Amino acid sequence: MEREWLETDYYKILGVPKSATQKEIKKAYRKLAQEQHPDSNPGDAGAEDRFKDLSAAYAVLSDPEKRKQYDEAREMFRTGGFAQGGGGFGQDQGFGGRGQSFRVEDLNDIFSGFGDSFGGRTTTTRAQRTGEPGADVYADLNLAFNEAIEGTTATLGVDGDFSCRRCNGSGAEPGSRVTTCPICGGSGVQAVSQGVFAMTRPCDHCRGTGRQVEQSCSTCGGRGTERRNRQIKVRIPAGIKDRATVKIPGKGSPGRLGGPPGDLIVRVHVGKHPVFGRKGDNLTITVPVTFGEAVRGAEITVPTIGGSVKLKVPPGTDSGKTFRIKGKGVPKKKGGRGDLLATIQVHVPNDLSEEGKALLDDLSEFDPANVRAHLGV
Repeated sequence: MEREWLETDYYKILGVPKSATQKEIKKAYRKLAQEQHPDSNPGDAGAEDRFKDLSAAYAVLSDPEKRKQYDEAREMFRTGGFAQGGGGFGQDQGFGGRGQSFRVEDLNDIFSGFGDSFGGRTTTTRAQRTGEPGADVYADLNLAFNEAIEGTTATLGVDGDFSCRRCNGSGAEPGSRVTTCPICGGSGVQAVSQGVFAMTRPCDHCRGTGRQVEQSCSTCGGRGTERRNRQIKVRIPAGIKDRATVKIPGKGSPGRLGGPPGDLIVRVHVGKHPVFGRKGDNLTITVPVTFGEAVRGAEITVPTIGGSVKLKVPPGTDSGKTFRIKGKGVPKKKGGRGDLLATIQVHVPNDLSEEGKALLDDLSEFDPANVRAHLGV
């Protein structure tokens, strides 16, 4: 096997450390897959190769068992466990490192699950034989504040690579014959020799599909997918937050060679409300009251998302006082709702007549207390 196969650093390709968690690996892959997808880089001849390298890296590192084998193989290579000294070694020889021992014939088992890895130059793989998952498709959805609070069903126009409508994803022109590849017998792989190793790689004749198409589809050119817009209904749960994502399983790009389709990832953007704000599961509102209502106390009407409620304002209420109205906030995932936090704002008139100002002067005589005494002035 060529040295560069084992020198390929999947962690570097995904931009994550070797200690990365599965969640971090998935997040890095989704971000890079969107940036490096060939459709996002028209005219860039190297985009397809970069995307293949990215997919190969994710196929290995996202699978704990494959990742473990990959790490062990690279460590053995680094410490000389794969070195063939002198005249090499026989098929029954073992080798290993750090107390591990592998037979030469075990190498196919180690690398057979790695997918189209090491820059697309390795052997064909279990992933290719069983199908490759489709890419995720990303879309943005703008919601009104009330829709985000109460939940809604939206119809979203999504641009992406979807199954070709003309050939139903087969890649063959309707009416043309599809036969088994005569070279690989439908397996999609070819056996090749690399010194003492017996390896496999994608079949050159059928490009790993295991099929031979008499005439490629005139719409998709044999790819089985076409770039188009689909109208997809998306259920948005009540209480969703701004910049949250909703995953719709199976609504992404179709898989290859019978692999499962990717997912639709909807990024939600929530608009501002002219009256309400949000703090977690609670809604907030600023409620103006007159000077007289603050002094004497009053029962006032306060709007909520679901209708109006009455709120009793005690006598002597100051600006900034917040009242909690139970159950009038955001729906919670586990049931129930948050609260509405109503903050009082005493309205101070700034256009009083001379008569009004005189009345205020008279009123101040009934409250001779020094309101700034606590300031020491």
